Formats: sequence, C-alpha cells, structure tokens
Amino acid sequence: MTGIGSLRKVLELESQRGYTDTAVIGGLDKYLHKQAGQIRESLVQSLNEVKARELIPQLLRDFDELGIANSHYGSYSLAERKRWMTDIFGWLDSLQGAKEGTLVLRRAQDRRPPLTSSERTEAAVTPVVEPRHKQGEGLDSPITVIKGITPGVANKFARLKVRTVRDLLYFFPRRYVDYSRRKPISELVVDEDQTIVGTIWEARVATLGNRQGTEAIIGDNTGNVRVVWFNQPYLAKGFRTNASIVISGTVTQFRGHKVFESPEWELLKDKELIHTGRLVPIYPLTQGLYPRQVRKWTKQIADGYAWQLGDFLPSQVRTRCQFLDLPGAIAQIHYPDDQTMAEKARRRLSFDELFLLQLGVLARKRDWQEGQPGHAFRIDNEVIARFLHCLPFALTPAQERVLQEILTDLQQTKAMSRLLQGEVGSGKTIIATLALLISAHNGYQGALMAPTEVLAEQHYANICSYLSRVGTQEPSPLPGSGQGSEPDEGVIRRYTAGQPGDGCSVSRPLTIALLIGSLSSSAKEGLHHKIGQGEVDIVVGTHALIQKEVEFNNLGLAVIDEQHRFGVLQRSALRQKGFNPHVLVMTATPIPRTMALTLYGDLDLSVIDELPPGRQVVRTKHLDPQDRAKAYHFLHRQVSNGRQAFIICPLVEESEVLQAKAATREYERLSREIFPDLRLGLLHGQMPSREKEAVMRRFRAGELDILVATSVVEVGIDVPRASVMMVEGAERFGLSQLHQFRGRVGRDKEQAYCFLIPEKISPEARERLRLMEKIHDGFVLAEKDLELRGPGEFFGTHQSGLPDLKLAKLTDLRSLELARQEAMALFQSDPDLKEAEHEPLRQQLGRAWSGAAEWS
Repeated sequence: MTGIGSLRKVLELESQRGYTDTAVIGGLDKYLHKQAGQIRESLVQSLNEVKARELIPQLLRDFDELGIANSHYGSYSLAERKRWMTDIFGWLDSLQGAKEGTLVLRRAQDRRPPLTSSERTEAAVTPVVEPRHKQGEGLDSPITVIKGITPGVANKFARLKVRTVRDLLYFFPRRYVDYSRRKPISELVVDEDQTIVGTIWEARVATLGNRQGTEAIIGDNTGNVRVVWFNQPYLAKGFRTNASIVISGTVTQFRGHKVFESPEWELLKDKELIHTGRLVPIYPLTQGLYPRQVRKWTKQIADGYAWQLGDFLPSQVRTRCQFLDLPGAIAQIHYPDDQTMAEKARRRLSFDELFLLQLGVLARKRDWQEGQPGHAFRIDNEVIARFLHCLPFALTPAQERVLQEILTDLQQTKAMSRLLQGEVGSGKTIIATLALLISAHNGYQGALMAPTEVLAEQHYANICSYLSRVGTQEPSPLPGSGQGSEPDEGVIRRYTAGQPGDGCSVSRPLTIALLIGSLSSSAKEGLHHKIGQGEVDIVVGTHALIQKEVEFNNLGLAVIDEQHRFGVLQRSALRQKGFNPHVLVMTATPIPRTMALTLYGDLDLSVIDELPPGRQVVRTKHLDPQDRAKAYHFLHRQVSNGRQAFIICPLVEESEVLQAKAATREYERLSREIFPDLRLGLLHGQMPSREKEAVMRRFRAGELDILVATSVVEVGIDVPRASVMMVEGAERFGLSQLHQFRGRVGRDKEQAYCFLIPEKISPEARERLRLMEKIHDGFVLAEKDLELRGPGEFFGTHQSGLPDLKLAKLTDLRSLELARQEAMALFQSDPDLKEAEHEPLRQQLGRAWSGAAEWS
C-alpha cells in the first residue's frame, strides 16, 4: 500500500482503533518513514490535477511541514496523536479541494504537528539575540548568563576550559573560511568558496543517497541553482518560499549542473551575518557543541560584552606599537571585517600573551635573585686546575666557555639561575661535577636530581669516577636507624687527599651519596641523618631528594637534570630545600633559542654546542617497510660482534595502555620469530618503576642484546656498547624526539647506526626523515621541528608552569623580541607595577599567571 489514497486508508484505520498505533505491523512511524518517498511521488502526480497552479508551492510546503518522513507518532500522547491526525486529514481534504477548485486552506500554523524538543532546537531559524544584561552580569559571570547556554552546554564548554564570559571572549577561532566573495548565480565557479544572495523558490525534504536531507532551489535575477543539505531534513521546514537567503560554500558539479552541497546558510534579516557572506570563524569544538551554535554565542558575547574589557596595555606601548584597543581586537578576532583587521587583531592579542609571559618571568627572576641574598662562592682556581689536570681528556672550547659563565654566576651574591643545554655526550656532567666541587669547597652541600633511578645511578657512578682521580676512596660507615651498620660503598663514598705533590688531590675530604627510592628503609634513614648533619657534601638522587624526610644542613647548589621530566612542584621543592641556593638546570633536549628565551626567560642560557673530538656521527638511514628484513639482518650481525641494539615501537598517541600492549606484542613476535637466539628485553611506560629500572640495569650490564621499548628511552642511560637504533613508525615522532633516540647509540668511538622505518610514508614525512639523514646538529633539527610542528607539539607547556599561548607563536621572532623589549623597558621603570596607569596590567598579570605554579 503506497500513495496518497493508501495513506488515507491507513490513517482512517488507526483512527478507528483509537490511536493505539496498531493500524500497521511495526507501528505507524516505521510505515511512514519507509513509504515517505513513494507518498511524495504520488503527491507530485496528484498535483498535476490541481487547477489553481499558484496553490502548488503552498500545498508542497504544508505537506513537508506535516513531518511525515520524520514522524514521532509512537512517542506522542493520545491528545497529540489526535491533533496530528486531524492536521493530516485536514491537509488531505485541502488537496482534494484544490483538485476540485473549491480549496480554502487553513493557516499552516494551525496544522503544525507537535515537535520533540530536539526537533524544535534543530528546526529553529534563530536570529542573533543581544545578550541579556542583568544587574551584576560581568566578565567573570558563568557563561550560563548567555541566552541558550544551559548547564549541560556549559559542561561541554568546560572541557575546552571555557567557564566564564571572559573565557568565552578569549576563546579564539582556529581559522577563518572566507565567504566574503559574493557572486551572481550565473557566475559561480566550480571548486571555489563563494557566496550568493537569492530567493527560495522551493525547499523540500528529499532522499539524498540513502538518507533524507533538504533540497532547495535558490534564484536571483541571473539564474537558479540547486542546494542540498545531507542528513538535515528539518531545515526544509524553516525555508519558506520567497524568503531571502544567503548561501556560502563550495560549488560542485553534479550531472552537468552546479550545486551547493551542505553549505552554510542564513536567512537574510536585519541582522549582521554570522555564518555566511564574510570571514566566518571556525572554533575548536568538543562532542555536543556545534559550529552554528558556538558562532551564535561568540557573536553575542563579542557584541554584548567586549566593551566591558578594560585595556590593560599601557597607552604609550599601544601607541608606539600601533595596536588596536583591546575591545576592538577581541571583536575583530571573532568576527573580522576583513583579512587586514583579522591580522591586526591577531597581532595585538598575540603580543599581549608574550608581553604578559615576559613580565612574569622577569618578575620571577628578580624575586629569585634579589628577594633574598644568595651564597657568593669563592672560586679556588687551583682546585679547578688540579681536577682538570687529572682528567684523561681536555675540555672542549664550548665546555670551557660554559664553565666560566657558571663560575662567574657562583661568585655573585645573586643566586645563579642558569639553563645548561647540551647534546647527549657533550659533557654536561663534568661541568656539573666541577660546580658541585666548588660548592663543597665553600662548605655548602650540593644536590643533583635526575628523573630516573638509572640516570641517578649513572650520574653517581660518573661523578665518583671523576673524584677517584683527584682523591683516594675510603670506606665510610652508614648508620641505620641511629645505629652503626656495615659500610655500603654502593650508596655512599668518601674521598680524601691523595699523595702530596702528585698534582691530583682534593684539598679536603669529600663525601658523596646516592639517595633513591629503591634503597631499604634503614639505608634511607641513615642517609637522611647524614644529610641533615651536614656529613654528606654531594647528594645524587631522584625525587627521593624532595621527600619531607630529607632536610639539608646547608644546601648551596641544586643541579636538576632533564628538567622537563619533572613536574613544576617537584623542581620547586628541591629549590626550597636550601636558603636560596644556586640552581643549574641541565637538559639534553635541544631547545631553539627563540623558545628558550620565552620558556626560560628567568634563566640565563648556556649552550655546549660541540661534541668531544673523536665522536663519530651516527649514520642515519630511512628505510621503506619492505626493507625491514635487511635491517634485522644487519642488527643481528652487530649483536654477533658484541654490540647491543634498541628497537623503538610506534607511538600510539591515544593511549599509553594501547602502546604498552602493542610493544608487548612486538617484543613477543621478535623474540619468537626474528631473534629467537638472542636475549631481548621489554620496556614500556605501564611497567612498575622497579621493573623498568631492573630492565635498564640488565641492558646496561650487557645481559640483554636488544631492548624493545616505547619512547620511554628518549632520555635514558648511557650504554656504550649500543650501536644500532631502529625506530618503527618513525613518521609519528618529531625530529627532536628522533634525534634523542639517535643519541642513545654511538656513545663510544665505534661507528653507530640509526634506521628509521615509517609505517605510512607521505611526501611530508619522507622530507622530514631526509632531514634526519642530512642534519646531525640537534639545535638545527629543533628549529626545523619547531617550524614543522609548532611549539605545542614540540614542547608542551603543560609542565612548564607558563600561561597558555592561544595565538602567539614562538617561531614569530619579531613579535617575541618586541614583547621582550617592551617588557624589559616597563620592568625597569616600574618593576612592581605600582603606578596607577599600570594597575589594570597588574590585575591582568595576576589572571594570566594564576594557574602557573613555581616551575624552575
């Protein structure tokens, strides 16, 4: 049963049965949804019998408004079912009347069926509404004061860190779509974004593909064009014949005719356009938020609240830099008049971010260095000369330069606050050892904190090795729980002066200890006691150093290795263990100077930019996946020659758990199918810390031939015999991370190799891997990485304690330098921002840094 006649029969039967939804098997909704297309075809045929042709558009529109194709009869109450059925019978009578020439149509609104709440939301064609301004509604009000933003919607915005009106004002578009170019319909060009203004001749629900959508015919005085919206049949109800509409989107060609497919649209009213005919903002979204909704709300707040923003930027800075005022910049960043205004708004607001950031780090540096006096160390050049004389190598010029920078800092009453950058193997540890030695010779304790136990053990062993060249090791008892115990040379060692006149001698006894979480309770208690009594000169450890049980007697120097591996509170905790100690932060992760100046504006920067002589460049080659077997064969041959190898598993960004499972499967496959005769180990981030440390120790000791690992080895141990690094899924990692992997091998004078094997190779990925083959300077690669991936991916600020950068780009050197220049000038004239004109700036600075904990 199909067609208009059949529809009437089915509805009459349903009416006779008391509206119980039993007229057809499966319910009326299922029948109507399935037969809607054929019913409409039957209707079109019936309309050929209508004598007054001018009634046809209204009959079609009224049929579509009945919503037969999207009926919800099964969910209606009895009264709603009766009303809906009455409307349909009324329309059928009207159709019959039109055929007979006796039609008197009722008003459409009298026949409109009840809609569900979701349909009402979707079908509403809502003009822009100015925000309500209740008394007390300010910038810090919750976003629920905006009409249409319910608590449920506010929860969705909260996922995007938008909770207040101010947050929504600073919720900037990611980009714009340019719909500002208006064209007559006759001049539309295929595959270009364009805008038309026309009249709706017809709009109806249509089957597009296998699903329903909306089809409309739009015309202007030059021609007509077909417009379709897939999966949006509800739109047809709001598109009334003869209404003016703006359409913006890409024109495509279908069966020889131009068509707009799912374009943006807006009914032309006396309101400013939001979705069409302009630069249209594209915002970040989350599940449950939709572009048109978000644009409507951001337009409301830009128009209704931006004016409340006081401009915190000093007027002389604004004039000198020719910036827009703040309310204007906010309004233009959301809904710019044109590309020029969008760029002016971006320039002003990105400057604000960098300016506030620079002021914050300058204030932090001043508070750290001038708020309390530091310890001015006396530099004994003879001690340094004796130490260097006993080393089996000479310092490189870069090491000598950095050492002098650090020694100069240590002599000041201002506490040192310095970042030391240097590639893996560049010799940072020897510089740190010298600084710790100077601290000890001045009667102060020194601490070196590393992110893992294996790294801490490595530093401890290296420093002990250096000290053994300038002193004689002697046993040192380690008390446990207040009582004496057998000496444990593994965690505490004491060095005394060597033979007189040998030229290699410390001038005073030195005690060095290793404090890590895996020590026994009695061993830790014994070390805590010695540290508190000042009996330990140098302590090397992990986060165990910052436990509340550890109290230093007189901490004068804190060295923090691989600083970005620590949370901001951990770094701050170590610094607070002493009375304003000198701080040296070390990292093997090359950070471009432009980024370092911003992220570490409160640290002075030192760079060891050369490797010791004799170190060979790691030969790097990117291989196609089909060449993997050749790499396996080469790796096996290297192991047969007494070398070791790493195999890095692909990055799984979505989940560390999934990545751990993938690594486990790969380890099992390699052990079973590829290297059954070799000793393999597995390392991933989901393993307990002690298990990870045990695997790393076994690998370093040579008990394992191959380490299968995830990216947790990016910063790791020194394994001199490791000669092959094989990275699977290499295109998923950044250049800096790949360079860090490469730095795990080639730690001795033997040739080392790095194989990069992508899973899917795009032209962009191939070019990036070629850069790895050609460039071996980590700082050059870091600059390239920053250009290619941007600062967010290169070095996330979530651990840095810095305010988020929403618009500013650290690659924009001109803006960065301008912000530093203006911040330093203001800081020199009014460092505490006490002048009346600077009060708004001081408040904004507090807001910007409110979530930024102490971080270095």
